[in-house]
Amino acid sequence: MKKLRAVVPATTANLGAGFDTFGLALSLYNEFEVEEYDGVVIETVPENPFLKDPEKNLFVQVLKFACERRGKTFHGAKVKQITNVPVARGLGSSATAIVAAILISAAVSKTELTDDLFFEIAYRFEPHPDNLIPAWKGGFVTALVDRGKTYYQKIDFPDDLKAVVVIPDFELSTEKARSVLPEKIPLKDGIFNLQRASLFLTAIQNRRYDLLRVAMEDKFHQPYRKKLIPGFDDVVSNALKSGALGASLSGAGSTILALADHNFEKIGEAMVEGFLKHGINAKYKILDIEKEGAKVQILE
Repeated sequence: MKKLRAVVPATTANLGAGFDTFGLALSLYNEFEVEEYDGVVIETVPENPFLKDPEKNLFVQVLKFACERRGKTFHGAKVKQITNVPVARGLGSSATAIVAAILISAAVSKTELTDDLFFEIAYRFEPHPDNLIPAWKGGFVTALVDRGKTYYQKIDFPDDLKAVVVIPDFELSTEKARSVLPEKIPLKDGIFNLQRASLFLTAIQNRRYDLLRVAMEDKFHQPYRKKLIPGFDDVVSNALKSGALGASLSGAGSTILALADHNFEKIGEAMVEGFLKHGINAKYKILDIEKEGAKVQILE
């Protein structure tokens, strides 16, 4: 096997009202270099003892499963994992590992990577197409799974919008963030979100940025999850006061995202101040929308 590199973008899901539906790829990337090897050797940049354990490394686990699914014995691999997407922050770090492993496996076996094959493997490790699809295909997607079949559409996203993501200095696992959600929601909250998710789609398509503040409101998950994130309301309020078009939790959190077409630095600094007010250190990144998705390259 030749040495291969997969470069996979971060993702943000939900964007407010589009809970478990909307996903967007961002210009922040994890890289995975792999070559055939007898045994498993993992190099991590930056150094990460957890990821260096083959039993805990998601990329290696997916690669092993994809290999054995083809009826082949997994003898090992030499892996270099360059991590820029922070773990357990709502930016799709696990999706990058899953997508990279599936793409590299398909490239090695010269297998056509159909949607059915991709989801068959991916869903064994993560059942969230709103993260997986934009990490794979790029851009803005709306997705659902019905009776075992995944339906999704990629929708054009304006080039002049950027995502300002503010990453606090604490992790929040998806499992914990889901555990605080109610099993049932009131009808009025369902209507609230349906209206805003629909408005978000039309606002993006028609470049009506003035509608995004309302369109990114939510009653499905943010009112419950924000209790796990000190300063959430202040961070969102600071973003909007500084010129953000709309703001929401990124995925399950703990990252908070703002969409903007100007004042990017000012918005990021104001959101960091919102966290600092509650004793939480944070950093911000200004990211473009990644339109192309994951790439696999052959290295010399």
